[in-house]
Parts: sequence; C-alpha cells; structure tokens
Amino acid sequence: MQDKLSKGIVRHRKLILLIALVLLIPMIMLYFKTGVNYDLLSYLPQDIDTMKGQNILVDEFGTGAFSMVVVEGMEEKDVAALKDRIAEVDHVKKVLWYDSVMDLSVPMEMLPDEIYKVFNNGDATMMFVLFDNTSSSDPVIDAVREIRKICDRQCFVSGMTGILADTEDLTDSETPVYVGLAVLCSVIVLALTMDSFLAPFLFLASIGIAIIYNMGSNFFLGQVSYVTKALAAVLQLGVTMDYSIFLWHSYEEQKRKYESRDEAMEHAISETFTSVLGSSITTVAGFIALCFMSFTLGLDIGIVMSKGVLLGVISCVTVLPSMILLADKALEKTSHKPLIPEFTKLGGIVMKFHVPLLIIYLILLVPAIYGNNHVGVYYNLDSTLPENLPSIVANKKLSEVFNTGSTHMLMLPADVEERDVRTLAKEIEAMDGVKYALGFNTIKAAGIPEEMIPEKAKESLINDDWQIMLIGSEYKVASDEVGRQCNDIAAAAKKTAPGSMLVGEAPGTADLIKTTDKDFTTVNTASIGIVFVIIMLVFRSASIPVVLVAVIEGGIFMNMSVPFFTGTKLPFVASIVIGTIQLGATVDYAILMTNRYLKERRSGNSKRKALKTAVESSAKSIFTSAMSFFAATFGVGMYSNIDMISALCILMARGALISMVCVIFVLPSFLMLFDGVIMHTTIRSGEKKKAEHKRISLA
Repeated sequence: MQDKLSKGIVRHRKLILLIALVLLIPMIMLYFKTGVNYDLLSYLPQDIDTMKGQNILVDEFGTGAFSMVVVEGMEEKDVAALKDRIAEVDHVKKVLWYDSVMDLSVPMEMLPDEIYKVFNNGDATMMFVLFDNTSSSDPVIDAVREIRKICDRQCFVSGMTGILADTEDLTDSETPVYVGLAVLCSVIVLALTMDSFLAPFLFLASIGIAIIYNMGSNFFLGQVSYVTKALAAVLQLGVTMDYSIFLWHSYEEQKRKYESRDEAMEHAISETFTSVLGSSITTVAGFIALCFMSFTLGLDIGIVMSKGVLLGVISCVTVLPSMILLADKALEKTSHKPLIPEFTKLGGIVMKFHVPLLIIYLILLVPAIYGNNHVGVYYNLDSTLPENLPSIVANKKLSEVFNTGSTHMLMLPADVEERDVRTLAKEIEAMDGVKYALGFNTIKAAGIPEEMIPEKAKESLINDDWQIMLIGSEYKVASDEVGRQCNDIAAAAKKTAPGSMLVGEAPGTADLIKTTDKDFTTVNTASIGIVFVIIMLVFRSASIPVVLVAVIEGGIFMNMSVPFFTGTKLPFVASIVIGTIQLGATVDYAILMTNRYLKERRSGNSKRKALKTAVESSAKSIFTSAMSFFAATFGVGMYSNIDMISALCILMARGALISMVCVIFVLPSFLMLFDGVIMHTTIRSGEKKKAEHKRISLA
C-alpha cells in the first residue's frame, strides 16, 4: 500500500502540485473569513459565575462590555455634547454621566457627595459607556475606535474593550512580520546546514502551503484566539521543518542506490513517511495535551497545531517530492558543500567526559528545579502590551485621576429588597480599596427622587429580573488585593442574594488565576503521560521512556528557571504551555539518538562504542532540527511588542537549544549509566532475541 502510494505521488507529481496550488485559493479566502478572538477571558469555563453573568448581561440588558471615558479640562456643556456624540456611535447602548441621574439644568455640585465623586475629580469628569455586545465582538471594538476619533487629546477611553482593540491592531500589523522573520532566519540556518541553495526555498514553499491550509481550515472552528493566529504559522514552520530535511537527506541517499530519480524518490517517500509519521506523533501528543485544559485557549492552540503538524506531514510526502523532482536540474546547479562540518569527533569527546557531563547536569538541575517552581507569573492582560498604546495610557489616566484600578459589575436579582441592596452597598463600600458601589437603589438612597432619575439610566441598571451595581476599585486587575476584594464582595453578595454574580475584568481574571493554576498540573501530567506511553510503545521498553522524558524535563526546568534568575515575570499562558510544547517538539531528538544506540547495541557493539556511534550519527540531524526551531521562533521573540507572543517565542527558541544540548551531551551519560537496565527491560524482536542477548551480555 505504501509503495503504491509512493509510486502514485511520483507518477502524478504535476497533478499533485497543480491541485495543491489551486486549493490555496479557497484556503486563503477562508483564512480571511476566519474570526479572531482577542478576549482571553472568554476562554474561561462557561459554567462559572463570571461567564454566566456576562451572558445574562447580554441577554437581559443588551450589554456585555463597557468603557470609562475620562475627560479633562472641558466645560459641562461641551462634555454633554461629547456624550451625545458618543451615544450616537453604532453599538453604543447607553452613556452614563451625571445627567443620567439628574437633569443637566441642576448644577453638578448639587449632586450628593458620594455620587459627585464617582463622576468628578478636579477638572476631570468620567462617563460610563455601555455597549450592546461583548468586549471581544468586532462591532464593539469598532465602536471604541470610532469613539477615539470623536474624542480629542483631552479624552481617554479606558477599559477592556480598548485593550482588545489595541491588541487587534498590534497583532494585525505584526503577524506578517513574524512570518517574514521566521522565513528569513530559517533560510539562513538551512543555507548553513544544507548542500543546496535552492532546496531551502522549496522546503519553505511546501511548508507554506501546509500553513495556509491549516490557517484556512480554521474557518470550520468558527474562530481562533489572537495568540493562536500569531503563533501558528511560526510554530508550524519550526516543528515541521525536520520532515522536509529528512525527505531531502533520504532522497540524496537513495539517488546513490538507484539510477532513476523517480525510483529514488519513491523509496525516499516511503522511508520518510514511516519515520516522519512516528516523529510527528510525539509532537501531536504534546499539542493534544493542551486540549485537557479547562481554560479552553489550550484547546484552541492544541487543535490548530495538531492539525498543522498533520498537514505538514502530508505536504512533506506529496507536495515537496513533486517540487523537488520538477526542479531537479536547478537543484543540481545550486548544490554546494554544507558550511557546517560533520560531528565526527563529538562522540569520542562525549564518551570521554560522560561522567563530568552527568555531574554538571545534576548540579545544574537543583537551581533549575527551584527556579522553575518559583518563576514569577502575571495575569494582567494589559501588561503584555506596550505602555504607549491608547488603552494603556487611558487606564493609567483613570488610575491617576480617579484612583480607579478596576471596575466590577455586581448582578443581583431584581426582587432583592431596596433596604437589603442599600445595606449590601454600604458593606461593600466599607471594604478595603472600594471607592463606590453605584446602583439604581443606591442612587435613590442618596436622596435623589426616583422621578428625577432619567428612564434611560433606570433601564441600564434594573429590569424585571436583575439589577446591576457598579463597583469601583482602587486595586489593579490581577493583583492579590483585588482578588481578595472580589472574593469578599462575592461572599457578601451571596449572603444577601444567593443568585448574585460578580462580573468584569477583575473577577474574570481572578477566575482565570484559579483555573490556570489547576491547568498547569493537568497539562504537564497529560503531556508527560501521553509522550511516555508513545515512547514505551515505540521502543517496547519500560525504562527508555523514563530516561528520555527525564532528560527533556530537566531541559524544560532549566529553560523555565532562566526568567526566575533574570528577574523576568512570564505571562501566564507561557508558563502553562511551554513545557508541553518543548517536550512534544524536542523529545524527537532523544528518540533519534536512542534508536541508533539500540541498533548498535543489538548489532553486538559495546555500550561505549554504540553511544559514540549514536552521537556522531545523530548530532548533525539534532543540531539542524534544533537550529531550525530556534530560527523560526527567536526573531519573532525579539521583535514582538506583545509580551505574551515574545515570551512564548523566546522560551521556545531557548528550549530548543537547551534540549539539543541535553540530548547530545547528557542523554548518552544516562544511557551509559542505565545500559544494563535498558537492555533487560526492552523487548527485542524475532529469532535474534537470544543471540542478541548473548552478545549484549558479553559486551
């Protein structure tokens, strides 16, 4: 079956390439129609209060997002005119200002003090802008952009939606640069390691087709996160480049055996498919582990990247062979000697110093484990963005002028008695860090007659089923203080009304922290377990999976400890997914070397000679693979202005190099140390089992 498939690919290479190119057209169209979600909080489990409350806000009040607009040095009549212009913007449901609770003909100074301070401080005033959809919806993000056009330099539009708008603008402008940098760096690495100037471009063209297929097929998922969109192409390029390199080397080897290039390619495809399929399984396993996260961003990344790896394998054994055969003459003319030398003496060096290398590794492992367990993590989503963006400037202005770090919405059933709502509001206002608790019943309690409160304000704060209380907090989103405050507010509200729900960016982020803390353990356990089982089945060994996973996990600890010792805080996503990605993408290095080591041992060679040969034969492939992964991610990490993207790429780039060093210099020491255990716990096949056992015992 496999031979027939290989012959069919070679025979119909022109048709395959034509179909591949034609399919690009619908896939590109689907790519541009695929939705992108910029709100990471929307990936929280849908059964928690913050998410249920968000949905109720949309269904019951027709609003799901809000922004605070800070206006400085503007007269009241001009602020009122500005408010009216903002209210006319599409998808702005309501704008709450002081004239929402009292007619504009009444001087602002006559407002009750507790309400006056909500809207004013010195020459600055603040408006609450309520939108008719969720923070991450395109209409609301467009509405924020329109409000910014209406406002001048005296106005600052803060809030989660502003952050999402800036994130969208930044990622849309940077993503093409990410791909360009990844391609450029990959070309440089391949030019150094390959024996052809043209081959790297064919590799990139083949992988590029697979990337477009992957990104286009995301349309059927409905939408993907901006993190997935920004990283998918770069990551797919990094983890699937090996497959192209393997096909090329196999083809070059087969050409020395067969006169016909078609026949050589048929055997190369067959050999590559078997090897690459096995290699890709561990990579896919790493991404599949992300799907176990209850924070469904992991599912988003996991599905897209697993799909990308499989498409990369298919492209490698169909599109790339077609390109190589059709460009055969040009490839011959552009061939050259590889600029990277062979690692012929490295095996002897590793064997000579295998004990000191093992000791150094074990010594480094102690601080690495400590650093890994104590690395700082942040959850505040605006901390991933440059400080000069409009949303970040506006949030700082809100904090400086109104001493407001976050705003919550408390949803209470409408049938809660007025006196109970007022008592609850006073209890909340007495809590540390709470500036105000403003709702329909608290406005009435401040001495403003109900008939003087405009109907629009009433509709924004209470309906037949629910009433809303706006709570201003001095504490910044994702801080320990606001986490405790949210817990205290929610607990107090539950006593008054068991069906109450606290929503907003700060409560959502507090839930994010709780959710991802559990996910970290779940994902790491799942990835180690899945990869362990795959290695055990591949080698039919009980001991090899332990050794290989232990070596790569040590490399992960070292990678994750670097931010701790450099005093760098990581975005929470990076700390969760990097271990899984590094394990899935680089355990192949260890599998490659171990496979050769076992082959040599079963041929009757001593463990020292077997490991020397294994290092020398696999070091160049491991080096090329690691450098390709490094090249695809490092440039993006250095360039990106979004810290979440930058941190992930730098961790992946550094992780590839650390895993490479661990496999080449440390794994042989472990295999040497546990050789006896490995050979007695690894099943050998066929009739040679007894003879092999005898030779191994004598060795």
